[in-house]
Amino acid sequence: MEIFVQMNLAIAVTAGIALVYAIIASAKIGSYEVDNERVRELSEIIKSGAMAFLYREYKALVIFAVVVTFALGFYLGLPSAACFAAGAFCSAFTGLVGMRVATSANGRTAFAAIKGMNEALGIAFRGGSVMGMTVVGVGLLGVFGAYLVFRDVEAITAFGFGASSIALFARVGGGIYTKAADVGADLVGKVEAGIPEDDPRNPAVIADNVGDNVGDIAGMGADLFESYVNSILAAMAVGAAVFGPKGLMYPMLLSAVGIVAALLGTMFVRVGKEGNPQRALSAGLYSTGAFMIVGTFFLTKWLFDDINLFWSVVGGVVCGVIIGQITEFYTSSDYSSVKEIAAASNTGTATNILAGISVGMKSTVAPVVFICAATMVGVHFGGLFGIACSAVGMLSITGMVLSVDAYGPISDNAGGIAEMAGLPESVRKITDRLDAVGNTTAAVGKGLAIGSAALTALALFVSYASATKLDKIDLIDPKVMIGLFIGGVLPFIFSALSIQAVSRAAEKMIGEVRRQFREIPGIMEGTARPEYEKCVDISTAAAIKEMLIPGLMAVVVPILVGIFLGAPALGGLLGGSIVTGVMMAIFMSNSGGAWDNAKKYIEEGNHGGKGSPAHSAAVNGDTVGDPFKDTAGPSLNILIKLMTVVSLVLAPLFL
Repeated sequence: MEIFVQMNLAIAVTAGIALVYAIIASAKIGSYEVDNERVRELSEIIKSGAMAFLYREYKALVIFAVVVTFALGFYLGLPSAACFAAGAFCSAFTGLVGMRVATSANGRTAFAAIKGMNEALGIAFRGGSVMGMTVVGVGLLGVFGAYLVFRDVEAITAFGFGASSIALFARVGGGIYTKAADVGADLVGKVEAGIPEDDPRNPAVIADNVGDNVGDIAGMGADLFESYVNSILAAMAVGAAVFGPKGLMYPMLLSAVGIVAALLGTMFVRVGKEGNPQRALSAGLYSTGAFMIVGTFFLTKWLFDDINLFWSVVGGVVCGVIIGQITEFYTSSDYSSVKEIAAASNTGTATNILAGISVGMKSTVAPVVFICAATMVGVHFGGLFGIACSAVGMLSITGMVLSVDAYGPISDNAGGIAEMAGLPESVRKITDRLDAVGNTTAAVGKGLAIGSAALTALALFVSYASATKLDKIDLIDPKVMIGLFIGGVLPFIFSALSIQAVSRAAEKMIGEVRRQFREIPGIMEGTARPEYEKCVDISTAAAIKEMLIPGLMAVVVPILVGIFLGAPALGGLLGGSIVTGVMMAIFMSNSGGAWDNAKKYIEEGNHGGKGSPAHSAAVNGDTVGDPFKDTAGPSLNILIKLMTVVSLVLAPLFL
């Protein structure tokens, strides 16, 4: 009994330390003085727009959360209802914290760039680390608290249901918001008006900067939060059945080790004399992975007196890092894929788009191979529990991954503020360099999220099969085949709805920006203030309206299939959605990232630079890639996990 008391204490204390770190880092950011009125003003405008959107989004989601909470209470009992509500609240809370800190750090990063790269990187990374440590601290504490209160592994899976529900709406809504603004700002501002990115004369520029926060901070934070907690919950469910109490505690202890590893890893994020932010962030990420592996070895040896599960966890950690590197290979301008897309831009938009689609499709092969490898390693050393532990291992370094990921949009916002505030060119060079690194780190974060989604969904699927007493999925059964086809097509219709939503919102944004350029005299001369608020309102209204159908589809369709076709057919649906969903997510995220960096590569002076025909083609390609990489692509990994966890939570109804 004493050993379990020690484990409980270790989990609670470690989660608490992560939150204390987040509080201290947030306070340090808040205490950094910005001695520039225009920078403070712009930062406050962006913050107000972001918080206004979040308020309207959460107001809509409260209705959904309350309805589902009461439904779960009626059909499954109070524990499931309470855990769902707690998961939804924690997911929303982490998004809110990340948003507030990021919108406080953006202007400070821009101002810090006056003093040099090191100071600017320090503020941006510290802002991202608040998000990272809040997600892992709240996530682990939430799962641990739910278990302590209810002591029922089946009931606490509803915590993951709540987290996934809010995450999907946040990801889709934030993605629609940011890409509607981004597409409108780029097509009318860059291509038609010929003005630079983040030029204050562009009416959509504030909405674009707000969108960086609602999509890439709140959305990404909620995304990795639900991935993190669902991997723990899935492993707890399988571990309890295989190893009893030790198997149940092991995933939470792994996550605690990951938090310690991430905290140690932050000490390695230093630019140094060479002034290379990419190397600094990579040092933090790799050192975190190394600390995690060492800590896992001693934890596994101590708890089980052998190291078989250690290899399962290592397989997940290594797979996550490799998928991140593969993502960087296909999306970074340092490598051939992005340069090929940039070169294809010389012959027009069509060839740019064809090259980007080709890169995205090719990029699916290697991640799938390594996901399969991690699955085999997990099964070989730990059976089905090994797969779940691989997923936990991959996500155990979330604290650092999300810190590095959230740093990106903070740097992007800092560059926009520097441009709008008229700060010296040297400042913009620093923020541009930080932003370019941020594009790569964001792609790595998305790659990790997609890879972990596959393993987590497999672990949840195993739990679903156990709960519904499915020994196998019979493909000869017509109902199973129907479920398989329905599951296979869901990622396609979900993506179509998400991209169509961006398109409709972007059309409104483009019309509004054109109207202001046409009807407000003095905008192009810089003597008149654009009506930024109208563009912000267009993105906000579109995001709230358009996120509902894709989000509800992920909850409603599995329930209908389970009720009318039965548990085996629902198993087929989950299998089909996992396969096509993972492929689509990798394809769209990587092609979008490659298009974006091909545009930036040209803007650096290659192939004619800004204003050239190649640049115009690359901007058009990037606008196609925007909803791929920031709306539909990253939302798909939440979709497949949400459908799986909904099926697991409601499994008693399908028997």
